Amino acid sequence: MNRLRSYFQLDPAVIFLNHGSFGATPEPVFAACLEWQRRMERQPVHFFMHQLRPALHTARESLARYLGARAEDLVFVHNATFGVNVAAHALALQPGDEVLTTTHEYGACNNAWGIACSRQGARYVRQPIPLPVTDEEQLIEELWAGVTRHTRVIFLSHITSPTALILPVQAICQRAREAGILTVIDGAHAPGQIELDLHTLGADLYTGNLHKWLCAPKGAGFLWARPEMQPYIQPLVVGWGYGPEQSLFEENAFVSAHQWLGTDDVSAYLSVPAAIEFQAAQDWPTVRAQCHALLAETLAALAEITGQASPYPTTGAPLYRQMGIAPVPPQPDIAHFKQRLYDEYRIEVPCLTWQGQQLIRISVQGYNCEEDLAALTQAVQTLLR
Repeated sequence: MNRLRSYFQLDPAVIFLNHGSFGATPEPVFAACLEWQRRMERQPVHFFMHQLRPALHTARESLARYLGARAEDLVFVHNATFGVNVAAHALALQPGDEVLTTTHEYGACNNAWGIACSRQGARYVRQPIPLPVTDEEQLIEELWAGVTRHTRVIFLSHITSPTALILPVQAICQRAREAGILTVIDGAHAPGQIELDLHTLGADLYTGNLHKWLCAPKGAGFLWARPEMQPYIQPLVVGWGYGPEQSLFEENAFVSAHQWLGTDDVSAYLSVPAAIEFQAAQDWPTVRAQCHALLAETLAALAEITGQASPYPTTGAPLYRQMGIAPVPPQPDIAHFKQRLYDEYRIEVPCLTWQGQQLIRISVQGYNCEEDLAALTQAVQTLLR
């Protein structure tokens, strides 16, 4: 996998095991983004009035094929948090309604739902799903224990941020639909890390990041809505694409209302096809499999060093791919532990506390190699002594 390192602009003096936070963009994709910015600056009026609409349409078509969706059902947004905010503010809740989620969700998205629920007199219910997880069925049943007759929405991460669990969202969405419950899925870590087919997944709304595991530039995400949901999803910002002016943009009302918000640098959106093409040219399914194998070996080695049980199933589907967590024995100051990893070993990796447990969250991307993970293992072993 070292052959891919030359494509990335990461500091060679740092062992970068934190792709999950902000991603990293390969040089060819970064160059495509810069070229879109140059085209915009050469003649801004011509770019925005004549070039931008067909360019955005082409980019959405490329993304739609990648996601197993229709271009008319998705729009670009700056990130998954933005998409979650659209959903949280658009869905009409009544006093006493409940939005069910888990204790594994991302803090910013918890904030968005908390505000939306408080304004409408609804409740945001965080259902505990403890670690370790034995299998998908256990996960589903533990979540469903939080469903009541007041549950109107289930909000879940496809891959959780603090614990890197792949949740069985397709099975949950199907069960929710049968119960008349709407589903909103946060795919912040999904595109580029796991295969997606939004048409068969069964969610009502799905939002995701493209700047993380797909390696698109920062500021590239998307929001997908089931066709029958689109009339209810109002934009956070009302611009030229909304209402009577929508016909100017020759798109359906959903795309127009959410895509044309005002003057913006959309070069990250327009570079998404370059990111898809880059990964296709590098045989990314094989890259992902190699990354997963390297991560699995590392998690096993760390478990032997720390004596901590794996949070993931030991048989059947592992429920993680290129990002995983390794529990560590209680530290007086986990932030200090992380700082020592960086200061003494130049290892960039998150160390966090979740539900009272202290964890190292490791990301393995195509630019990493065995030596990177061996350095982490050795550093953790030394520091824990």
